[in-house]
Amino acid sequence: MTNKSVYIAAPEGRVGKSVIALGLIEALSRQVKSVGIFRPMVSDDHDEVAVALLTHTDIDQTYDEAVGLITADAVVDPEQALTQIIEQYGALQDRFDALVVIGSDYDDLASPTELEFNARIAANLNAPVLLVVSGRDRTPDEVVASAEHAIRSFEEEHDRVIGVVANRVDAEDVDQVAERLAALGHGVSAALPESPVLAAPSVREQFEKLGATLWRGQESMLDRESLSTVVAGMTLPNVLNRLEPECTMIVASDRSDLLPGLLLAHSSDTFPDLAAIFLVGGYEIPESISKLLDGLEISLPIGTVSSGTFATASKLHDLRGTMLSSHRKYSVGLRTFQERVDEDAMVAALDMARTQLRTPRMFEYQIMQKARADKKTIVLPESEDRRILEATSILLRRGVADLVLLGEEAKVKADAATLGFDITGARIQSMHDPALVEQFAAQYAELRAKKGVTIEQAREKMTDPSYFGTMMVYLGLADGMVSGATHTTANTIRPALEFIRTRPGVKVVSGAFLMCMPDEVLVFADCAVNPNPTPEQLADIAISSAATAKAFDIEPRVAMLSYSTGVSGFGEDVDAVNAATELVKQTNPDFAVDGPIQFDAAMDPAVGKSKMPGSEVAGRATVFIFPDLNTGNNTYKAVQRTAGAIAVGPVLQGLNKPVNDLSRGALVADIVNTVAITAIQAQAGI
Repeated sequence: MTNKSVYIAAPEGRVGKSVIALGLIEALSRQVKSVGIFRPMVSDDHDEVAVALLTHTDIDQTYDEAVGLITADAVVDPEQALTQIIEQYGALQDRFDALVVIGSDYDDLASPTELEFNARIAANLNAPVLLVVSGRDRTPDEVVASAEHAIRSFEEEHDRVIGVVANRVDAEDVDQVAERLAALGHGVSAALPESPVLAAPSVREQFEKLGATLWRGQESMLDRESLSTVVAGMTLPNVLNRLEPECTMIVASDRSDLLPGLLLAHSSDTFPDLAAIFLVGGYEIPESISKLLDGLEISLPIGTVSSGTFATASKLHDLRGTMLSSHRKYSVGLRTFQERVDEDAMVAALDMARTQLRTPRMFEYQIMQKARADKKTIVLPESEDRRILEATSILLRRGVADLVLLGEEAKVKADAATLGFDITGARIQSMHDPALVEQFAAQYAELRAKKGVTIEQAREKMTDPSYFGTMMVYLGLADGMVSGATHTTANTIRPALEFIRTRPGVKVVSGAFLMCMPDEVLVFADCAVNPNPTPEQLADIAISSAATAKAFDIEPRVAMLSYSTGVSGFGEDVDAVNAATELVKQTNPDFAVDGPIQFDAAMDPAVGKSKMPGSEVAGRATVFIFPDLNTGNNTYKAVQRTAGAIAVGPVLQGLNKPVNDLSRGALVADIVNTVAITAIQAQAGI
């Protein structure tokens, strides 16, 4: 399971993220057994960054495993794209000890929208961000301004920026840029100089760009880098004075008399090596020149193109090479990273305590994974509702739970087929099965004998889907039940209260909401069941809510809410919360609990530190226990509207076996999530 991850992101294209990724991969490979890469969005079906990293490192991963979606496809449905990215990332987490995620390249969509989407991806993967900004043709002030803007964009999505690297910086500005970035105070910082080798295209790429024909030279030499372009528009002595190392020469084809001198300079120790020569203009090469060159062993590629000097030079000027496309670039890139970046500090930043960032989509993915890991059987009594049938098809496709639909098989299957939903794999249970009806009625009559229930009355009860489904749960024919799409809350809960009843030591059933905030998941209770709980009931609700939090991997820090914090106020309501808090503490809980405490002191670290210094809960609460239903119900709705939270629930807690209620307006996604939550409750025995 991945314990280290990093999201390498940039606010624009061509910043050289792949070089930074290479350096991190090599650094991490010395510390963990396996490192993987992930490219959430790529420009096309041949991503050069993924290909290069997989080619030049020892990563045991296929290309298809390493890349996610085509960027153009992702922008059509960003929400679905985000879900798919999270799922693919989750699969990689199970395989690698560390993951290096490389953000998109802005090839087609260089806009704030793409930057924002990268920030959302990083947040949903809960991966700390290493920001890479470009220093190419920029002053130090411009580099810093670019970094500050990008940092704000990522922090607005609740990302943690652990470092800032400026790449492709002018050599004379490298040290100043490094100092300026360090002053920003966002973790590890560094500045890497522009490298002519890393940015250089290969001669082969030049040939392809120009549509050139190889006239002389060796095919193998096409894979060398071309570091610059020189136009030979003068006499040979002046051309020789302007030769640059590994440059590509542009020569008019009617000046082929320059060729012998250029080839001689290429082979001479007193002049720099050339990368290639292009003969432009489309003129025929004189026979005498061809005959002369036929007698030489020429390895230097010489190409012919029909375009003129200006057009050819313009195309080559605009051509940019792919970083890490050769072993030479790999070596140069790695050396540049290691010389300019404090690798130990960078890796140590990944070792820092990870924030408990959980976005709503990440939480949804996690509960699906958790439910899938130990599949439970959930009964759905309302098969006549199309939402139930659609949710069934989704749940079965995802493998979240084994499902039982109450109804007549022929009708249920026909309804699903008409609506286009595949419910293959669901068990359809008739409520008219004589054997089950008699068994259930006899059991119910026995359980309710003290209430004077007769066998005839019990049979009548079993015609109600809620009673029939709840009896399946009671007898172990199902692990939990989800209902309420077409039935009232009372109709869903009443059977459970009658004979499933509460867990040992718990006296009250309560309703909690899992509040998916933009960056974390909290538990609010009771928001659904008990109008005016007593101190004893509040204590019960707190203990049940802490158990709910644990079941969903939320560390419970329980705030017993009141209009007063600590000893700042008094009154009957405050006394009740204070008494409930003491009752919880008397059970020696394995979780932190504090109260009375006001909502702002429980939620906001600064307020909590001021009003209740030294508290483990103040400013850090994850479980909020409201003093009454009026407060709880209104608060969760207010938080939904003002804080952009998504409320999942209510989750009924305190029962011996899980039964959960849906609102009549429940969406298909709500039903899917509630089934997963019910399965997790069954796993946890709560």
